[in-house]
Amino acid sequence: MKYLSFLRTLAIAGWISLFMGAVFAQTFPSRPIKIVVGYGPGGAADLTARVYAEKLSTVLNTPVIVENKAGAFEQLAAQAVLASQPDGYMLWLGTAGALTMGPGVRTDIPYDVIKNFTQVARIGEVEAVLAVRNELPVNSLPELVSYAKANPNKLFFATAGVGSGNHLLTEYIMNVTGIKMTHVPFKGDVDVARELTAGTVDFGIPVAAQAVPFVNEKKFKAIAVTGTQRLKALPNVPTMGEGVDALKSSGVYSVYALLGPAGLPAPVVKVLNDALNKVAQMPEVSQRLDGIYVKATTSAPNEVRQYLEVEGNKWRELGKKLNIKFN
Repeated sequence: MKYLSFLRTLAIAGWISLFMGAVFAQTFPSRPIKIVVGYGPGGAADLTARVYAEKLSTVLNTPVIVENKAGAFEQLAAQAVLASQPDGYMLWLGTAGALTMGPGVRTDIPYDVIKNFTQVARIGEVEAVLAVRNELPVNSLPELVSYAKANPNKLFFATAGVGSGNHLLTEYIMNVTGIKMTHVPFKGDVDVARELTAGTVDFGIPVAAQAVPFVNEKKFKAIAVTGTQRLKALPNVPTMGEGVDALKSSGVYSVYALLGPAGLPAPVVKVLNDALNKVAQMPEVSQRLDGIYVKATTSAPNEVRQYLEVEGNKWRELGKKLNIKFN
C-alpha cells in the first residue's frame, strides 16, 4: 500500500509539474530574453546572435538582447547561463569548439553540455577553408598529404590557439592521414589568414568569412573546404571528402546552437524552438547570414542533443590519441 501511495504521489507531482510548465509557457515570454555569446562583438558568432535576436524580438513580441562574455573558450558565457534560472530568459549561443570539440579533448571543463544544459535549437552552420601559402608547391589536399609525409614536421600550421576549432580539426586531419606538422598558435582566425598571406606559415584553416576574400585576391591558395558541399563562393574548391576518402565523414566545421540551463520546462523549449525555426526560414535572415558565410538551420531539441552526443564521442575518441597541453 505504501508503494502504491508513493507512486500516486509521484504521478500527481508529475501532472502538477506539467500543468505549471504549460501555464508558464502561456505567459512566456513576459520580459526580455538574453543571448550570451562567448566571443567579442563583430565576429560571426556575435553577428549571428544579433541577426536572430532582432527577428526573435518580433516573433516573440519581447526584447531579445545579446551579451558578450568572451574568454576561457566560451566557458564564461556557458557558466553565466548555468548560474541562471531555468526559465528561458537566458540562453547560451555555443559553438562546436565549446559544445563538442573542447569537451572531447579537454579534461578541465567544469560542466557537461548534455547533462547540465537544455538543448533548444541548432541555428547555424559555419564552414572553413583549408589553405596554404602561395609559395608552397601543393594545390590540393592529396598533394598536401604527400608533401607532408615526405617532410614530416617541416610544415608549420597556424591556428587560433591551442584547443581552437581549427587547431583540433588540423589534429584530426593529421591523425586520419598520418601526417605530422608543427603547430604555431595565434589568437584568432584573423591571425591565421594574416600569417598565410605573409607566408610565415604553410597551412591553416581560417573560417570562410576570413578566407574567401584573401583567396579571391590570390593572397593564399584554397585546397579544400569543410562540409559535404562546396562553398558557393569557391565553387572550384573541392570538399575535404572529395580529396581524401577518409575525411568524408568529417562534417561541418562548426555549428551554432542555443542552450539553456538544465530543467528548462518543455513548453518553454517548444516556444523558443518554434520561434527560432521560424526566424531561420525568413529569407532576409538567410541573406544576411549568407553575407558572413553562415547557413541558417532549423532543428528539433532532440536533434541537437543527438548531434552533441555523436560529435562529442568522435572528438572524445580523438582526444584519447592526442597529447594536447592546455595552459
